[in-house]
Amino acid sequence: MDDVLSKKEGELLLKLARQSLELWVRSRVRAPLPEEIPPVLEQGLGAFVTLTQHGELRGCIGNMVAHGPLVETVREMAIAAGTHDPRFEAVTANELPTLRYEVSVISPMVETKAAAVIPGKHGLYIRKGRASGTLLPQVAQEHGWDRETFLEQTCVKAGLRPDDWKDPQTTIYTYTAQVFSEDEA
Repeated sequence: MDDVLSKKEGELLLKLARQSLELWVRSRVRAPLPEEIPPVLEQGLGAFVTLTQHGELRGCIGNMVAHGPLVETVREMAIAAGTHDPRFEAVTANELPTLRYEVSVISPMVETKAAAVIPGKHGLYIRKGRASGTLLPQVAQEHGWDRETFLEQTCVKAGLRPDDWKDPQTTIYTYTAQVFSEDEA
């Protein structure tokens, strides 16, 4: 994804993500959207919010496609990452100061062939029947995965067999992400 957002806009999304989860955990109230929203943040773009704690994944949820303005998506995905990721218990108020936030703004998905997948550049969304799963571009990079491993691991995330990416009934989509992280802000 070409950089659609500036560093300042990314920082605004990170601040919104943090405020959203913190206010929700403490008060069960949705954070107000910023008074001044840059027009680019009003666009309908998919986004994921990833939470880490002491360098370990603590929650990650997102929408591949837009269901409203980006600022609203980030607010809702921050709350969901902290309270609805089925892999983890809900975040507690005591944990809030130890969390680090990452926001990944997603490009539109493109159907592709496995040979065109570039680990570290592309994120994957794999669908077969009713099963589907996605891994963000940074996941392959963080783990040092090659193309085949990335495809296999995305199948596993979808609840499929690792080699189901080779099945003609499986559809492979790629996308890119512009990633903003508190660790780099």
